[in-house]
Amino acid sequence: MPTTPQRLAPSTVPDPMDAPPLRWGVLGPGGIAHTFAAAVRAGTRGEVVAVGSRSADRASGFARRHGAARSHGSYEALVADDGVDAVYVATPHSEHHEHALLALAAGKPVLVEKAFARSLAETDEVLDAARAAGLFAGEAMWSRYLPQYDVVRRTVEAGTVGDLVLVQADHGQLLWPDGPQRLSDPALAGGSLLDLGVYPIAFADHLLGELGGVAARGTLSDEGVDVSVGVTGLVGPALARMTSTMAAATPCQALAAGTRGRLELTGPGFFYGAATTVRLVAPDGTVLDTMQPQHPEHGFRYEIAEAARAVAEGRTEPGPVPWEATRRVMAVMDEVRRQVGVVYPGE
Repeated sequence: MPTTPQRLAPSTVPDPMDAPPLRWGVLGPGGIAHTFAAAVRAGTRGEVVAVGSRSADRASGFARRHGAARSHGSYEALVADDGVDAVYVATPHSEHHEHALLALAAGKPVLVEKAFARSLAETDEVLDAARAAGLFAGEAMWSRYLPQYDVVRRTVEAGTVGDLVLVQADHGQLLWPDGPQRLSDPALAGGSLLDLGVYPIAFADHLLGELGGVAARGTLSDEGVDVSVGVTGLVGPALARMTSTMAAATPCQALAAGTRGRLELTGPGFFYGAATTVRLVAPDGTVLDTMQPQHPEHGFRYEIAEAARAVAEGRTEPGPVPWEATRRVMAVMDEVRRQVGVVYPGE
């Protein structure tokens, strides 16, 4: 009797250009904010209209580069800007909590760069404030908004690879000790986990949901931040294995292996990127189907468009990354830090 060919599920992610326009204010003109602003301009119908920084010179320079109409020399002035519909929080992890609350208190929806905060406790404070105000608050875990992640999740849910047995992902970049100073600083929530490890953990959560039996080992710097971390977790019979390091470059690949086949996420770039290729592979190694990205540029456009749709529809959370998903990932990272021995000042 013939069997149905195994194929990848089609993407259901809408075209970002179909989302309504939104006027963005950028809080913190750092490196990732430039990527965000370029994606707004090139890949959505929205626009960056204002930027806020503690440095008026940095704010004005960012505004000139990205065509923003206004620059502000304080975060308070940015969130008070009547021409801003929503705020993108792009400051270091250590400040996400404070700055998200600042925007929400001013009545502005927020898209907060990953990791959403330093801890689950900080995360819950922000989400409680958004809930009380009836405002959108979303985590800018951009990979989970991409068509590739939608295809992977829907293919797994369709049973195409059978019962999941193993989900694994690695993320290593050579960023320490000679990289950005913030990664070495506990006061800025430095280390590999919140910056890099959040991607493998979010990938496992995307496919498996809440991880149980979390076990972690890691190495610490002299300053007390995590340099390398290995994490395992269980969901039923499925094992999740996740690693991150800022002391070496790794392949940055991911897979989801089941009883009928596996899904492989590979570069160029990283397994979580807009240029990622998804392959469906049979147990004997035969490649059954492949998804090549049609639009590998400006991958942030998908999270930006989803935030615009949510704000227009009066939703408080993004569909691809509901609040509970953000909370689950933060809870895992809290447990990993506890086991590895990382404590941020003020906790």
